[in-house]
Amino acid sequence: MLSPNSTFYPRPLGVTPASSLPQSPSAPLETSRQLVGDDQQDAYYFRSLEEAGIKLNGPQISAVRHGKGPILTLAGAGCGKTTVLAARAGYLMEVSGVHAGSILLVTFTNKAAAEMKDRIAALPGIRPAAARAVQARTFHSFALTLLRHYGVQEDIFGESRAQHTVLKMLLRQNGMSEAFQPESLLAMLSAWKMQGSDTADLPEKTQDERDAKRVLLGYENWKQDRGKMDFDDILLRAAALLRDPAVLKPLQRRFQYIMVDEFQDTNRLQYEIVQMLAAAHRNLMVVGDDDQTIYTFNGARQESILEFDKVYPGARIVTLDINYRSDARILGLGSELVARNKHRRDKRLRAAGKRGDAPRFATPSNAEEEAAWVVNQICEQVQEGQFPYRDIAILHRTASSSRAVFEQLVLKDVPFVQHGAAPVFYDQSLIKPLMDHMRLSLNPRAMDALPSALGPLYVSRDAGLEYIQRCEQKQAKKYPLIHLSKWDKLKPFQQEQVKERIKLIKSLHKLKPIIAIQEMRRQFYDKYMESGDPTIFTHYKETMLETLDEFEAAVKKFETVEEFVQFADELSRRHREMESLRRAQDSDAVQLMTIHRAKGLEFPCVYWIGASEGIVPHSTALRQDIPEDQKAALTVQQTDAELDMALEEERRLAYVAITRAKQHLYVTSPASHHGKPADVSRFLLEAFGMEVPYKRKPREEARSGSPSSYGNHGHTSYSRNNNGNNQSNGKDNVNGNGNGQHRSNNGNWKSTGNAGDRRNREGNKDGTGQRTSSYGQYDRQRSAINHKDHREMEMLDERDEDRLSEQRGSGIIRDHKAFSTPGLHPKITATTSTSSTSRHSDSAGSGTSQAERTETVAIWKCSSATCKAWLRQKPAVPSGKTSKKATSGAPVCPLCSGTMIAGTRQVPMTNRFGK
Repeated sequence: MLSPNSTFYPRPLGVTPASSLPQSPSAPLETSRQLVGDDQQDAYYFRSLEEAGIKLNGPQISAVRHGKGPILTLAGAGCGKTTVLAARAGYLMEVSGVHAGSILLVTFTNKAAAEMKDRIAALPGIRPAAARAVQARTFHSFALTLLRHYGVQEDIFGESRAQHTVLKMLLRQNGMSEAFQPESLLAMLSAWKMQGSDTADLPEKTQDERDAKRVLLGYENWKQDRGKMDFDDILLRAAALLRDPAVLKPLQRRFQYIMVDEFQDTNRLQYEIVQMLAAAHRNLMVVGDDDQTIYTFNGARQESILEFDKVYPGARIVTLDINYRSDARILGLGSELVARNKHRRDKRLRAAGKRGDAPRFATPSNAEEEAAWVVNQICEQVQEGQFPYRDIAILHRTASSSRAVFEQLVLKDVPFVQHGAAPVFYDQSLIKPLMDHMRLSLNPRAMDALPSALGPLYVSRDAGLEYIQRCEQKQAKKYPLIHLSKWDKLKPFQQEQVKERIKLIKSLHKLKPIIAIQEMRRQFYDKYMESGDPTIFTHYKETMLETLDEFEAAVKKFETVEEFVQFADELSRRHREMESLRRAQDSDAVQLMTIHRAKGLEFPCVYWIGASEGIVPHSTALRQDIPEDQKAALTVQQTDAELDMALEEERRLAYVAITRAKQHLYVTSPASHHGKPADVSRFLLEAFGMEVPYKRKPREEARSGSPSSYGNHGHTSYSRNNNGNNQSNGKDNVNGNGNGQHRSNNGNWKSTGNAGDRRNREGNKDGTGQRTSSYGQYDRQRSAINHKDHREMEMLDERDEDRLSEQRGSGIIRDHKAFSTPGLHPKITATTSTSSTSRHSDSAGSGTSQAERTETVAIWKCSSATCKAWLRQKPAVPSGKTSKKATSGAPVCPLCSGTMIAGTRQVPMTNRFGK
């Protein structure tokens, strides 16, 4: 059951009370009114800006005044870069006498380009005609205008659904309907084009590469035959056109001043276009923030900013470091977090924003509890008049990680807008086939569910459905799928597969939903979805596996398939009602979006959910933390340098999430993710000065499957040593991560053999596609390991927390809110000994254990019913001795600052105090 109260704390779990929240320094108050004297030549321009309410700070003035030559403007989050770009365009026209038509301002979205035009038009002294003459365009708009000017008339083919339809048709024509996913093929093609490469040069070393290339060349021919081009073609063809001096030189003469917004998001091809346009005069101003480079999967290159002064020697560098958006403590948290990256330009933001509240942190037990806490608090905030819904944003790492909060918002009738994702998790194309198999188990004649069942049987959906319908008209069957077992277009083994699939469907409604899904994945679905060359389609596979794992996590609370299917259908129905209601009334709503989509936006109140290891940072960036025996089974081997860069991008993503908040920031870190323990994100701990180990050494017990290799599940604690340096607490033997890791006494990480990564399924298949006997043995081992992991996690009760407190010593606070959900675990007072003696005996192979005795000790416990924190009291000082640290009275609760009262508690007996 869910914990009824959500409590947010001033520090993340694992941060010691002595650690203070980082805070950005206050920015100076001087503006152009004080910094630009009336005797200066351009004073009139700044006076006119001030009359319009635009008061620039020192760095902004420096950037606006820049004349000729290259300049890199590093614009931190919320530091007014749009104001600077517009003000510099006005300065060039009003002060420097530059013709408006000579200014080209390039950005990435139509919205940003329109805002830029509006800002320029609103500047004092700028005539409407001059504002219109400034070319404020997106890269694609500029490129398309160029192509149209030179006679290119192809229609734009940019709707992703239509592109997918064409690719599916080509896949069917080539007999590869189930071999590749259209979105993966398009992503690969786009990445290839954005490097400036021709489709004819696509790799073809393996059979899968040759197959993919054949389909993609067919896609290019299909567009050419019908006079169409997609958005990548627009840039590619424009770049090719600009390589002609007859085309390039007139543009260089016209656009004497070029400004590029969001420069960190440019890909290689876009940067090449900018360089060609600016080559003759080098009057190039680029504005961006390398700390917000989070689109490398779309070709964005951080090197564009890091190496700008190498490409343009003598370039000026101006840093906009005064933030007008966020509370100083929110800004300090983000700045301290991203400062851990090595590949960045050094900058520290100063705060000038409106004061709000300090960031607050919580550790719910799982995604379900996290969603309940967040939505409950949002409802309370709106009811109390703190915010309207529209001022609140919920940010998440991936589409699948929003599933639980999405459900809570729908079920509690909270109006919300979900940006850029499928309406309901259970209606996603990846999940729907599994849902429809369960629907067929409840109603075999649910004709709407039949198409989803045909794909995993490797049967053409259109042709298969048409055949079933013809057979049904002649003779209806209880299970219409059975008609396929007599279809002469199927091979005998396929006809047998149909019969086996029907047997499985018949059994599903008798199983618990979680078992039903796992059985479908084991028998056919994972193999069906994991098609294609892993070196090409790894990103899609990672997303696929994460979504399927989230699906399993979602159904654990349901006892029957019927109950779960009814819930999913009700969720879809209520969401459709809310969508139509919101469109009709256009009411304010909570904003639910990925962190990537939130870039460039700001909100008074932000909830960042999923700030746990494996989510942020994402598991794909943590492969150096996976034991060597598991790392060998991954789909793609990555170098340490690639993993370091991936981890730095994850840290930048966390920075973007934090700096979206203006006055209020709430961060939640679920203690488990997809059924596995998850630590608080290392990024949060680092921001508070905690040192987090990155590498974990493999442990021999993991490979032998020794039971002793499994430690207690819990959270890792980190502490500072007496000289103020950060160090890991070497006494903590707690497994606090999702990969079955164990902490040794010397502070190193050791593998404890979690074999739960479903990606390991890809190895050891014979030529027929069936698992070999060794693979079957691995499946049985993995099942046993998962069962053991699950049981050990369930045993994390008060007894284990007592032991953890003993290991960490007195004075360390325990039971941060929802470290484990109250009421879930039975209270047990006897367990196997974890003393050093018994551990030594176990390692020697004795296999013996002894009952653990308990004792009653004096403690301080928080008087707050929702906090429940406690500290062990210091032992009494022997008579005749005095203690310099002796204090009188109860201490203050380090978590909630409430009053602590004396009490007692049963804890395991140890030798800590000489007993």
